[in-house]
Amino acid sequence: APRCGRSMYDRPVSEVMQRSKALKAAPATLVSKAARMMAAKNAGAVMVVVGGRLVGICTERDIVFRVVGAGLDAAATCLADVMTRTPRTIEPDKLFGHALLVMQEHGFRHLPVVRNGKPVGIVSSRSAMDPQLEEFVFEEHRRKHFELKQ
Repeated sequence: APRCGRSMYDRPVSEVMQRSKALKAAPATLVSKAARMMAAKNAGAVMVVVGGRLVGICTERDIVFRVVGAGLDAAATCLADVMTRTPRTIEPDKLFGHALLVMQEHGFRHLPVVRNGKPVGIVSSRSAMDPQLEEFVFEEHRRKHFELKQ
């Protein structure tokens, strides 16, 4: 089917989800390490996985409220202690518009994409921003990085 004229909300989650930002970590991972992983990939969440299966999610907001705000030491606190357990998920063949509705309805910004219980990607409400603009910003960062290396 031709894709022209199709809004991103009518596209399947599999086309919109971010694979490179789909960070995974074990429950025993220290929050400080998870935060460094998130910073390195400019990702807003880490999916917590045991044996390939999703058991939780830890977002930047979780770290701010449940760790920093609660006065915990990020270098001594593991994800298991602050993650959201058994998070809501979406299948890759569902429409992105449906994913946005789920996020809006439940007040969260990240939704793990799961196939047969295993995380394959993540969608964020930020993905709803103009993808051309997001691509432009990414390209600018890539160019600057490339120029610095020469």
